[in-house]
Amino acid sequence: MPLSDRVREWRQRGESSEFRGYSIHTFRQQGPGPLLLLLHGFPSSSYDWRLLLREETERNVLAFDFLGFGLSDKPPNHDYSLFWQADLTEELVRRQGGGRPVFVLAHDMGTSVANELMARDIEGKLEMELAGVLLFNGSMVLERSSPTPAQKALRSRVGPLVARLSSERVFRHQFGSVFSAAHPLTDREGIDQWSLIRYNGGRTLGHRLISYMDQREEHAERWHGAIRDWPGELSLAWGLQDPVATTDVLAALRELRPSVPVTELPELAHYPQLEDPRQMAHVLRGVI
Repeated sequence: MPLSDRVREWRQRGESSEFRGYSIHTFRQQGPGPLLLLLHGFPSSSYDWRLLLREETERNVLAFDFLGFGLSDKPPNHDYSLFWQADLTEELVRRQGGGRPVFVLAHDMGTSVANELMARDIEGKLEMELAGVLLFNGSMVLERSSPTPAQKALRSRVGPLVARLSSERVFRHQFGSVFSAAHPLTDREGIDQWSLIRYNGGRTLGHRLISYMDQREEHAERWHGAIRDWPGELSLAWGLQDPVATTDVLAALRELRPSVPVTELPELAHYPQLEDPRQMAHVLRGVI
């Protein structure tokens, strides 16, 4: 399945960066102020940010596709560790951040990469200055979330088989189920997202990429501690219609950090940046 014209245009706006022998698709937009670092979620890519970036044309931005996602390399036997992805994040900021303070905006899986950056900052091991962090719709307290049937299947013993049998029809059904009724998944978006998953042989990797959920369980003490104890400016935004990172997850995060500022988005679900990018841009402007 070829990339759509829209995805090819996005690819042309970016460039390829090498990290530990792998090609990583990156997008860089120059502008004033702190570096806005955009961390995407599973199973999508930095393509998720393109509509938000139309609202933020003057912003200083770095976005990229994690290894295994989007337009980056997708090695079939790689251990897709969130620690590895955090190392990648630090290196790209070191190369392209210009030494400026960094504001992190993270979604879904990317929220756990952000949690790891926060944990490293607490330890004094982070090689960047965090100006602030805004997390939204990520199941950081996994036991309070409601994974999709596809996520459960990929994590099961038959995960490799489920990944090999993945199809556009099943993907679009599952992906569409996490969008709000007021802002449903469009045909064009579904086509684009599936083509990005298939790109570079990624269609059969879902059982490996989903390991981030296991890591959330294994490293819960570290990453929950970062949410609780990180001394910087942390805020949350939440699509309240999210069927996966539910309001129960949001409640758990408020229990970890009772004083955390939260912007509730009552009409939106799991992908606020795609469902209503203008509203998400308004939220962002309120914290950076």
